[in-house]
Amino acid sequence: MNSVPVSLTRRPNGQSDRRLDDQTDDTPRDECGVMGISTPHGEGVAEMTFFGLFALQHRGQEAAGIAVSDGQRARIHKDEGLVANVFTPDAMAPLTGYHSIGHTRYSTTGSSAHRNIQPFLVETMHGPMAVAHNGNIVNAPALREELLHRGFGLTATSDTEVIALMLAAAGGRTWQERLERTLPAWKGAFSLVLLAADEVIAVRDPWGFRPLSLGRLPQGGYAVASETCALATLGCTEVDEVRPGEIVTLRGAEMHRHQALSAAPNSAHCTFEFVYFSRPDSVWDGHNVHHVRQRLGIELARESGVEADVVIPVPDSSIPAAIGYSTESGIPHNDGLIKNRYIGRTFIEPTQAMRERGVALKFNALTENLAGKRVVMIDDSLVRGTTAGPLVKLVRDAGAAEVHVRITCPPITHACHFGVDMGHDGDLMAAHKTVAEMEEHIGADSLAFLSLEGMMRAVGAADGYCNACFTGDYPIAVTEAQAKLSFEGAIA
Repeated sequence: MNSVPVSLTRRPNGQSDRRLDDQTDDTPRDECGVMGISTPHGEGVAEMTFFGLFALQHRGQEAAGIAVSDGQRARIHKDEGLVANVFTPDAMAPLTGYHSIGHTRYSTTGSSAHRNIQPFLVETMHGPMAVAHNGNIVNAPALREELLHRGFGLTATSDTEVIALMLAAAGGRTWQERLERTLPAWKGAFSLVLLAADEVIAVRDPWGFRPLSLGRLPQGGYAVASETCALATLGCTEVDEVRPGEIVTLRGAEMHRHQALSAAPNSAHCTFEFVYFSRPDSVWDGHNVHHVRQRLGIELARESGVEADVVIPVPDSSIPAAIGYSTESGIPHNDGLIKNRYIGRTFIEPTQAMRERGVALKFNALTENLAGKRVVMIDDSLVRGTTAGPLVKLVRDAGAAEVHVRITCPPITHACHFGVDMGHDGDLMAAHKTVAEMEEHIGADSLAFLSLEGMMRAVGAADGYCNACFTGDYPIAVTEAQAKLSFEGAIA
């Protein structure tokens, strides 16, 4: 069983897309979104995967890929860019089959180089196998070194390639057996979808760091996705979560579930899924994301209320929290900042004058709603501090009398090693500044963060979540964790 060559398109003159919003965005970035579909009839499987990835575009904008199998052969197309740009009609035409997986990427381990785009498709003695991954394997350096010593040649610098090669080399009669034998070696966060010749397999780490849900397709078959919003887009019913440590096999009209590893005694769901990452219409761990964000705003108003005339969100993830803050405080809610949602990616290098304008590339202020007002500005997080100050100035320049910044989570003081790119500890403003110093740095009249206890009240849980970025209390040891670009030295 042979896989066809990967369909890849280089940018002109080897040029990579420049992320314009990298210059003005101070938000943490998730690694990716994954999607898997298996149908008994094989009609439109790639198209359904495309629409599922389209719903997951917020989880990664660097690159996207889809791999499809017809029971014997696997085909793949992947490239840099947004989902709608990567998958043209010509690119989609060869992607026929019954089973499919997809991926939309922001890099966490490994750079955004072309060679790291997922899924990874390999030919094995057991047939074709493709893997797409959301998360981060903290012991990937040791696993990668072991593969090199065993004579494997690695072509990428991503922990997902390590996963793919370990599975390809594992013993066992089935991919489920190979997974079960290999899973104990992986330490960290992984929500995986795996494509074999005649099935799609989903698996989640024992700690449950990253979300992964599954549902029944209305036309028959099953789908699995990083978020329920993608399943809703496809009209899925009987939606459930892939349990921590569970292997779920999708084979046409059949679905089989097997608890391969015992769930960790203390689960470690990522709280930031509620604060920022997940789409507001998604449901995770039994909670609607939009409702949790409203409760974050309610708790914030209770903890750090201030006399003001208007509450405004920093669009888009802070909108529900601003509504909650307004409801609890009685201060009217209104739009104060308008976001350019179509800034996307561009080859055009901004001029120095435009670069100095910073957030003006991404936000404009509504003077009519801000002039002469005492403003409470709600944001989801403050990471490096590169955006908050310019936003405060933007609101002041629009005539605001006072600007009070309220953040819907605690100060981020530690780096994440489980699939969120926040930078290193030294990059984090709260790691080396007090709240008073941060307030002065961003130029706000006051600055307040939601407490850890308040955040967990909003989530509706006392434990079971990873809050290491706020506390430094990592649920598993991270002594082996690598920097994002640590594998880049040998392969340029």
